[in-house]
Amino acid sequence: MMDMTKKVPVREQDPKVRAANFDEVCLGYSQEEAMQEASRCLKCRNARCMGGCPVSINIPGFIKEIENGDFEAAAGVIAQASALPAVCGRVCPQETQCEGVCVRGIKGEAVSIGKLERFVADWSREHGIVPKAPEKTNGRKVAVIGSGPSGLTCAGDLAKLGYEVTIFEALHQPGGVLIYGIPEFRLPKDTVVKTEIENVKKLGVKIETDVIVGKSVTIDQLLEEEGFDAVFIGSGAGLPMFMGIPGENANGVFSANEYLTRSNLMKAYRDDYDTPIAAGKKVAVVGGGNVAMDAARTALRLGADVHIVYRRSEAELPARAEEVHHAKEEGIIFDLLTNPVEILTNEKGWVRGMRCIRMELGEPDASGRRRPVPIEGSEFEMELDTVIMSLGTSPNPLISGTTPGLETNRKKCIVAEGDTGKTTKDGVFAGGDAVTGAATVILAMEAGRAGARGIHQYLSEKE
Repeated sequence: MMDMTKKVPVREQDPKVRAANFDEVCLGYSQEEAMQEASRCLKCRNARCMGGCPVSINIPGFIKEIENGDFEAAAGVIAQASALPAVCGRVCPQETQCEGVCVRGIKGEAVSIGKLERFVADWSREHGIVPKAPEKTNGRKVAVIGSGPSGLTCAGDLAKLGYEVTIFEALHQPGGVLIYGIPEFRLPKDTVVKTEIENVKKLGVKIETDVIVGKSVTIDQLLEEEGFDAVFIGSGAGLPMFMGIPGENANGVFSANEYLTRSNLMKAYRDDYDTPIAAGKKVAVVGGGNVAMDAARTALRLGADVHIVYRRSEAELPARAEEVHHAKEEGIIFDLLTNPVEILTNEKGWVRGMRCIRMELGEPDASGRRRPVPIEGSEFEMELDTVIMSLGTSPNPLISGTTPGLETNRKKCIVAEGDTGKTTKDGVFAGGDAVTGAATVILAMEAGRAGARGIHQYLSEKE
């Protein structure tokens, strides 16, 4: 008999094997395993899981279809709310959202909602299930800046409503952070990301790459000269932050953003590509979020001994528990309650080490987490040849700086209404990391949906 209080285990690559390759770690459910896991759902009348989902997927609805073995119907349920189910099933923090409020989890383990969503999306891809474009458009044109999760979601929702949508992407490949930021071993590019982008295009969305809005064309030109009726800014937050400590400009110090872009977008991890990357032998990644885990696990696969250096304790690590667990399994060392104070260099200006200080936790700060306080006299040195800074990112000011009337806050984030994405400039909407600063894929998607609603309301009222 199946123990209904426990999840059906999901298959994964062995840690020792996967630490030396870039293949996907999680192998997902089989049909039988997915149906078994779906049978654990309590089918609550008041489904708290839906309230925990930022894009409001009908979770009990699609799980019921899985239990019945009708995977195409399950895909149809998910498609009503999400254009990126294979992505979300892999990278969303379900444990703090839908699964975090699952009633089954009160006296046992929550239903594996994320793994079931992934199963449905992968089954759909393998069986050629694609979304249908609307039969006709309404003649209204909308420009979307950025092809990351926020832009793709906004574009998909608007296309379903009949709008003629064009996405403008600065890089040579669409996908935004899904392509340049998240490693192959967490999110396969060819099978998963590119397929979901193609599905958005099949709704009628056009994508133009190598267009830098603010340089190639301005927002005012899109509205006044190119014939667009509204613009959605989903350009993300790609400007890395640094600590401002001595030695930070040394050779061998990278932002996680650059490091991951070289590996993911430009395929530096593959022998058949010439993209240079500092593999390093002794690497420290400074930070404790998902991006830090991605950078550390990438450096490990490139042959380095890797340390995560984080100034708070494990309880405060912002990364998903699953990512921390995987990193530890693979052999990454966590130096917690530790903070860098100086990057040490050799006579040629290359990193030779990092001076750090031990920390202890004091009173809570504005974020609610206990503030790290240096312990006097506890400084020590780490021998290193590479340091990767993963301290967060902020929006690039290029768009806001070339768009009169577009208000930003002190962090250079665009000011926009949460419910609609409406900005201070008429006809311009925004959402995702460009508004909030760096956040999760699913929150960017939520903002994309809000932007689509706001644009639809705005253009409907103008008729």
